[in-house]
Amino acid sequence: MPLEMGMYERRADYKSEKQCQRSSLAFYQAVRDLLPVWLLEDVRATEAFHWEYDGRACAFSPSEALLYALVHDHQQYARHLLQRFSVHALDMPSASFLCCAHSASPHMSVAVRYNRKTILKLMMDTLKDFADEDEKKLLLNHRGCAHAEGGKTALHLACDLARPECVLLLLGHGACPYVTDRAGDTPLDCLLQQISQSDMDMRTKRVCLGYLVLFMPALRFRMRTELRENAALWSRLVGDQAFQWLSGQCPTSLFVQCMRKVTRSVPNEQLETLPDFLRPPDFRLHQF
Repeated sequence: MPLEMGMYERRADYKSEKQCQRSSLAFYQAVRDLLPVWLLEDVRATEAFHWEYDGRACAFSPSEALLYALVHDHQQYARHLLQRFSVHALDMPSASFLCCAHSASPHMSVAVRYNRKTILKLMMDTLKDFADEDEKKLLLNHRGCAHAEGGKTALHLACDLARPECVLLLLGHGACPYVTDRAGDTPLDCLLQQISQSDMDMRTKRVCLGYLVLFMPALRFRMRTELRENAALWSRLVGDQAFQWLSGQCPTSLFVQCMRKVTRSVPNEQLETLPDFLRPPDFRLHQF
């Protein structure tokens, strides 16, 4: 029978580092091969260990197993872990799964980086149903490692990678669009930098831009001065209307303001099923 919470470190001081490496790799490969959930949980509870930096053999927690499920898109296993362990499946993993001691729980960022939209939605539903408001905000808005990730949140990363579905899921469930990373950039700043650096996936980037504007009643971001000083360039990159909104030359359109009201009244899980004419604006008035 799988072990309950709090029992993951009671087993196997006798395990050597080499044995742990073998069992950890075997568990990783089992998740990669999308083996059945019951088998994975049996392995996790009885056979799989990883080696900690302080010289301990530790069993895999639900949080660590969820990271493997995210990497390999094992949706059934992720669903099981979230249903059985609830928000505990999003707990901080052990130090061997983090890049440094200052890292925070990485599940949201891993989901965005690998574009695991289905599992990200499962995590959002878990937060909605089982997390209190403070816990939810902490998990949604935590900054990643300042050294390897520049202190970016999952929303920053979704903008960096131009993942509109992830942007909408995070914003719709309460991710703050005003949180800054180590450089002082908001997610909107990150997206504008991506827009200025490459013409690739411009349509997708503009959809992300539309979602951000929709969830930012006050358009506060660091690059506004740069937009005003390079008006011709930015008007070409994002379109005249979007440029006017972002530069503060005029308020957002009545349609955008109405859509902000709509998104506040529609349940989070229904945002992605809105009909086309009610979907969040993506500046489609700009001619491509």
